[in-house]
Amino acid sequence: MAKLPASLEPPEPLQATLIEWGAGKTLYRVHHQRFRPNAFNPNPHGNARFSPIRDRTGKIIPTLYAGTTLDCALMETVFHDVPYKTGFKPLPLSILEEQVHSAISIRHNLRLVDLGTVALHKLGIKRSHLIDTTKALYPRTRRWAEALHEQFAAAQGLRWTSRQDDHAFALVLFGHRVKASDLTPVSGQMRLIENNEAILPVLELAVRLGVTFVS
Repeated sequence: MAKLPASLEPPEPLQATLIEWGAGKTLYRVHHQRFRPNAFNPNPHGNARFSPIRDRTGKIIPTLYAGTTLDCALMETVFHDVPYKTGFKPLPLSILEEQVHSAISIRHNLRLVDLGTVALHKLGIKRSHLIDTTKALYPRTRRWAEALHEQFAAAQGLRWTSRQDDHAFALVLFGHRVKASDLTPVSGQMRLIENNEAILPVLELAVRLGVTFVS
């Protein structure tokens, strides 16, 4: 495999922009029903853009993914791999099984690394190389998350304009710098499937995407 250009690997030191954000805002999540709405995922398995990640000692950093809208949370999870094409786009109904959506309120401002387009200029990497990449490059994007976590001890997470829903922000929070008690569940968890049918918010988004659920 060809070596990546140095510009695509996180340099040291990084020049990141930290923002104070979130007090009173509601975040939306889609997650397995075994997790509480404000629970962080300590699982070392998986393949997401910014998780799983590890600290300098090799320990897993628990993370919590969320979006500023329910559509964003759904797009970043169950609808993540919907192709850009016309015509029939089937999606197995089973992808919704054991999945729930929930909402949490942020009790006070969090210090987040801004991964917006302007801030990325200062950071020295294009959005196309960090936010808009395919899954094949997730190992690299996770190295950026680890470097940001390592070099900015005050950073409690990352915030960016969602690749899947550009009307909303996506966030990943670092579990040992944000407490579960900093995130108040707004309501109970709601299953994405009831009586073998997708719930209304999921169906409405599926229609907008041109997706058909199949058994």
